[in-house]
Amino acid sequence: QALAVRPEQLPSLHKPGETLGYISAEASRHTGIPEGLPLIAAGADKACEVVGSGVVDAGTVCLSYGTTATITSTRSRYLEIVPLIPPYPSAVPDQYNCEVMIYRGYWMVSWFKNEFGLREMQQAKAQGVEPEQLFDALVDAVPPGSMGLMLQPYWSPGIREPGVEAKGAMIGFGDVHTRAHIYRAILEGLAYALRQGMEKIEKRSRVSITRLRVAGGGSQSDAAMQLTANIFGLPAERPHVYEASGLGAAICCAVGLGLHADFPTAMAAMTRVGAVFMPQPEAQQIYERLYKEVYLRMYRQLKPLYQSIRKITGYPA
Repeated sequence: QALAVRPEQLPSLHKPGETLGYISAEASRHTGIPEGLPLIAAGADKACEVVGSGVVDAGTVCLSYGTTATITSTRSRYLEIVPLIPPYPSAVPDQYNCEVMIYRGYWMVSWFKNEFGLREMQQAKAQGVEPEQLFDALVDAVPPGSMGLMLQPYWSPGIREPGVEAKGAMIGFGDVHTRAHIYRAILEGLAYALRQGMEKIEKRSRVSITRLRVAGGGSQSDAAMQLTANIFGLPAERPHVYEASGLGAAICCAVGLGLHADFPTAMAAMTRVGAVFMPQPEAQQIYERLYKEVYLRMYRQLKPLYQSIRKITGYPA
């Protein structure tokens, strides 16, 4: 209706779990994948991650701590969390993923490691451990709330809020603050933004969120998991594999090949919760006040300054 495109110019659509075809002899020669192997439809990366995290009901959300941080719920009915922005198709047929994104979310963690974390990166390599273990020590050295250092993770503009003028911001600096405070403030700022996303989902769907599943590379950090539980005031559950997207694609294959009768059965058999992090009441109280009294006011207060920055400097292009 909108474009001069004929139906025959478009690809045919298949639901997750359906067979798309079989690996040809030529494809096998190029890739090494066995000839005749079935090719099964799955879903987008985040959609598969939700399935691989075992999220099946509207009261549970999947937090993805990846390059783009997201919070996603699964629903059987179509619902736009941001008006006129459609939900994504789920990796479960005829379901929808209602998602709020924090663009370049855990990219900020990589940025910190590259700019300020050389010491830990070198130590981790020498000790043969994951760098996240040493960065967790930085987080644990700082009290909840980072001694008032607050970060707003708007590194990239959004569609509605933040708008095109948005910038990242960190406020509350004092002479007590170190790079450890900055690192913890980054993790806290991302969790604040995702909690705000959860509240948007709850408001639009009229369904209360009661459980969190946290997947992606950032979920390997125990410190990140604990502060997530504290900021949300809910148990933070880590799936038994952090690469939940790959598991979700495997679940689509298992259903498509008839190894499991349907998606709920496959998810019940192939996913499980690993570690669970419970909210700590004292930390939760601190975060509740910082979130409501400071974080939720930051964007509105700083928006005129962002507009001036853009007008004066021409950034972003």
